Formats: sequence, structure tokens, C-alpha cells
Amino acid sequence: MKFNENADLDPSRATSGGGGGGGRIAIGGIGGLVLILVALFFGIDPANILGGDQPVDTASTSTGQNTLQKCTTVKDIEANPQCRFVAYQNSLDRYWGSVVKGYTPANQFVMFTGQIQTGCGTATSAVGPFYCPADEKVYLDESFFTTLKQQFGATSTPAVEAYVMAHEYGHHVQNQIGVLGQVSKGGTGADSASVRSELQADCFAGVWFANAAKDTKGPIAQVTEQDIREARAAAQAIGDDRIQQNTTGRVDREAWTHGSSAQREKWLLQGYRSGDPNTCDTWSARTL
Repeated sequence: MKFNENADLDPSRATSGGGGGGGRIAIGGIGGLVLILVALFFGIDPANILGGDQPVDTASTSTGQNTLQKCTTVKDIEANPQCRFVAYQNSLDRYWGSVVKGYTPANQFVMFTGQIQTGCGTATSAVGPFYCPADEKVYLDESFFTTLKQQFGATSTPAVEAYVMAHEYGHHVQNQIGVLGQVSKGGTGADSASVRSELQADCFAGVWFANAAKDTKGPIAQVTEQDIREARAAAQAIGDDRIQQNTTGRVDREAWTHGSSAQREKWLLQGYRSGDPNTCDTWSARTL
């Protein structure tokens, strides 16, 4: 993945240095394999497994220096690699703003360490990246990509980082177009609303990959076939079936929340090859 060195960045909706501190994290209402799956996959609205009594604004618990605010040009990536995430965020908002009528950007992208208070409750690094519809923010623990590499064998590269971001912003798009609420129907399983939502977010990520470099004034200059191979490998690494096999030695389709490795790769490629979000209707698809 190559960046447009002449592009400016807007860090106004990016925060780093949040979290830290001790505190007791309550995990309630879910357990066993489902907890493993939700905690380790890219997810949405983790309210069912997050602790905390009341939603707390992120700013009230942020500590440390918000280094992302210094990411004002693509060239700043040389001094601070985390500026890549501002580039992904800016590109995602530019693309979705151009194709979704009435689109408004996510309120914030928050990088944190340890734990943090969110509109969906208290999150820890065990939750993994997630989108919280209550405050319309995307959260990412800074240690996630190390975990992704060590536990799931997915190499951490700019393309994998971009896939993670694009997937979570896919959930924000779902919230914008009014389909995210269908996940509230609950339940797990290979044909569940949760799986359909996650696969659509993967498809939306693929659509963005296909269109990011077409924005000549945006921060992404090129997405290569190698980038797509790396994103595909990451999608395969976090399929429900693969995680279940690695953690329990068996596959239980009724416990799926995100889809199989093959399904996640399939829908990512569906979006990338079509470049059209209208091809990402997992809700009416007979076969996922």
C-alpha cells in the first residue's frame, strides 16, 4: 500500500493515548466459546461483554499525549507510523461520504491501551477492535496487531491495518444506512444476523480497497494485489471455524458470530472485485 505524499491529513477525529489505569473489569452475560469469539474477532457493539455501570465519555478517561493530532500530512507517517491510521480514517470517510447520501463521519477513532470507558461500557484489550453505535466511535487497542500476529498468524502490515479499520468503518456505514439495528435480533449461528452484519462489513472493506486509490486527492495512492492477499489472509485467520478449531478442537456452526474463514474471504473479495457497495447485500443473500 502506497500513500499520497502530497495529501493533507485531518486528525480532528482521531485520538490516541486513551485508557490505561487499573480497575476491575466485569465480564457478564456471556461466556465460554462465544466470549472467546466476540473478544478476539473484529466486532460491533460489545455491550454484552463490556463492564462498567454507565457509559462514560472517552475524553474523561484519556491519559497521555494524543500523538495523532500531529498527523497533518501523509509525510508525518515517517516520524509517527501511527499516522497511517489517520490516513485510513480520512480515506474511508472521503469514500463513504461520496457514495452514501447524508453520510456523516464516525465521531472519533480512538486508539487506547489497557482499558477505556466507551458509550458501550468498559472495554479492555481483550475485546479487540470494535465499533460502538452508542457513541459512534471506532476503538482499537494498540496491542491488537501483535495479538493478531502471535495468536492467529496474520502478519501485521499496512494492508492488514487498513482491513481492520475498513471493517469497523463498515459497521459505521451500516449504522448510517439503517441496517445495523438488525443485529439486535440477537442469537448466534451460521445464518444469524450477526454473521450477516460481519460479512457485509468485510464486503464494505473490500469495496473501499477497490476505490481508495481512485481518489487522487486522498491519502491512499495505490492498493496492490499483494495488499489484497494480505487482507485475505487476515480475513481467513479470524474465521469462526478456524478460531474454534484452534481453541476447542471442534467446529460449532451454531456458535458462529462472524462467519467462516471462507465466507469472510469471499465477501471481502466480493466487495473488492465489484467495487460496488450494492453488491454487499448479505441480508437477502440465500448463500453466505
